[in-house]
Amino acid sequence: MQTTITRAGTGASLCTLLALAACGSNHAPEELNQMPGYLGTITRADYDGKTNDLLTAGLGKTGLAGATPAYANVEQPTPLELRRNAIYANYRAVLDIAANSGYGTLYGPNVDASGNVGTGEGLVAGSEYIAYADDGTGKKNVTLMVQVPASFDPDHACIVTGTSSGSRGIYGAIGSSGEWGLKKGCAVAYADKGSGTGLYVFEDDSVNLQNGLRAGRVAAGKNALFAPDLSDAERLAWAGSNPNRIAFKHAHSQQNPEKDWGKVTLQAVEMAYYVLNERYGVLARDGSSRVVRLTPKNTITIASSISNGAGSALLAAEQDSKGLIGGVAVSEPQIQPAASSAYTVRQGGAVVANPGRALFDYATYAALYQPCIASVAGNAGRCTALVAKGLLNGADLAAQQADAKQRLRAYGWLVDSDPLQAAHAGTNILVAVTYAYAYGKFSVADKVCGFTFAQTDGSGNPIAFTSAQKAASFAAQNGILGNVVYENSVGGARVYTAGVSPSNSLADQSLDGFLCLRSLATGRDTVSDANLQGTLAAQSVRVRAGMAEVAATGKLNGKPAIIVHGRSDTLIPVNHASRAYVGLNAAVEGNSQLRYIEVTNANHFDSFSSALPTLIVPLHVYLNRALDAMYAHLHAKQALPPSQVVRTVTRADASTLITNVNVPAIAATPAPGNVISVTGTVVDIPN
Repeated sequence: MQTTITRAGTGASLCTLLALAACGSNHAPEELNQMPGYLGTITRADYDGKTNDLLTAGLGKTGLAGATPAYANVEQPTPLELRRNAIYANYRAVLDIAANSGYGTLYGPNVDASGNVGTGEGLVAGSEYIAYADDGTGKKNVTLMVQVPASFDPDHACIVTGTSSGSRGIYGAIGSSGEWGLKKGCAVAYADKGSGTGLYVFEDDSVNLQNGLRAGRVAAGKNALFAPDLSDAERLAWAGSNPNRIAFKHAHSQQNPEKDWGKVTLQAVEMAYYVLNERYGVLARDGSSRVVRLTPKNTITIASSISNGAGSALLAAEQDSKGLIGGVAVSEPQIQPAASSAYTVRQGGAVVANPGRALFDYATYAALYQPCIASVAGNAGRCTALVAKGLLNGADLAAQQADAKQRLRAYGWLVDSDPLQAAHAGTNILVAVTYAYAYGKFSVADKVCGFTFAQTDGSGNPIAFTSAQKAASFAAQNGILGNVVYENSVGGARVYTAGVSPSNSLADQSLDGFLCLRSLATGRDTVSDANLQGTLAAQSVRVRAGMAEVAATGKLNGKPAIIVHGRSDTLIPVNHASRAYVGLNAAVEGNSQLRYIEVTNANHFDSFSSALPTLIVPLHVYLNRALDAMYAHLHAKQALPPSQVVRTVTRADASTLITNVNVPAIAATPAPGNVISVTGTVVDIPN
């Protein structure tokens, strides 16, 4: 059943959750429950936990591990079908659902909050509330969602945040902190960060709606998840000269949504308090309001999630001026510490050079060298072109690839990442191009460094999305749409892997475009090191201003926090994210309650634990354990675990069942050789 809460926020003189101003009622102002002014209409849906549910959309443990659910009509999927397939896709995107990798034994819907393995399907009954957070323009439209399991107990209330990872939509954290929270009986406060699903197609002027359906931009109006800021004439001109290109929200909203990721995470928490008090608060004497029952004083609230969502949780904790968050437990955070020379990071006593580089800095660097590492004999144009430009050494492919790995290590990656560098080439390409647009707040029509996005055919030519693909886009997309297309390729626009650079007429995977992106990060020509001039210089200023907008302060205001990160993370290197954040936190906060758990043989993508079982174990296990530890600390005053390296044991092959022997517990008293220490402003990580 689906209902709508019609008391939409007006933004005018509302008593917020913790407000102290009088509101014209018989109750004290802090007792009244008022909808935050940034919220639009809230839609509620109830799920029985039998035919449909909060966690698995009725698929259960078995269905999540099975084939992609089919639509009754692929041209017109229903909102319920789209929700189901979105949950299916997002759950599998962040977890390894292979049984031998721990699905169904160490984690999964059937494993309860205490870690006990059940024989059921793990469906979770409860209610789901969804709304937009917006400034009234309809241009932001950040989707917020609160899931309240039927097991929620207002006398033992807890809230967990689930801001989406990557560029994903509102269900992006369903399998990470969402699953943990629902099993624990906590309300889960989700946000799509203002990135999320938002495929815009120029030819038919179509957009996604909040419920997943497609509509025309005019008909959707302020209800569109995303529409580019172009006039109809501009749209038609673009579509005519650039057929089959698309736009999507994270890259093309021209708002740099990342600067608000902490803010929208806090808004999700405020929405959770609002819906919980509407549900569990008694009716006020005036008959028009509910009396606030749940507040931060009687509710455990943990900011959590993974990757971009984890970075959002840390930023929310930094920005929490109302005391909404009690603690933080996150995994593999994409966090960008503000530039500082006030701290030192050492591994095995050796000083790490330049920790804490910004995401766009190291992603554009990786986008130069990882495609070379991924090259094979007979198709090594990227390596050859880098050598010709003086950016790589080596007489043959093997020597060139070894030099590329060495350059990445010198730039902050660990040797643990060497075996994974090739596999991350395509991911860093998407990051580099998406974030160039986002940080610079560029229009889709700007063709930054010659790059656009489109679906492509086998020859690399842009092709149209079919009507069925558009109809299913809400569920199928991960928030970054299509492939990267290099418009300036010799012979015309091609997918970047087939792009030929004008500067050398070599099939070098569009190197000229990536040299251009690299220059936007540094403000200097990547080959000559000369200062940029003209348009490129102006674009670089815009990009670097956007990078500055997302920098973290490192100040957690005394909140207890646990960061978990895999030592082998090749997308978000520990030296530039978690290790650096620990150092900055020590420099700005001193006596901190931040704990850092670094896990060996763990990387950014848990799916690698099946693909590369001799190298990788699932990091998700340690997010759950960090959440357990934080909950025990906030609920029962149990001591936080000390900062430490957890030394895991990989498997011989994918046919071997992973157990707790492979993923040992976070130690209450780690061995001396595993202790991570912070002495003053020096962070020491053991080898």
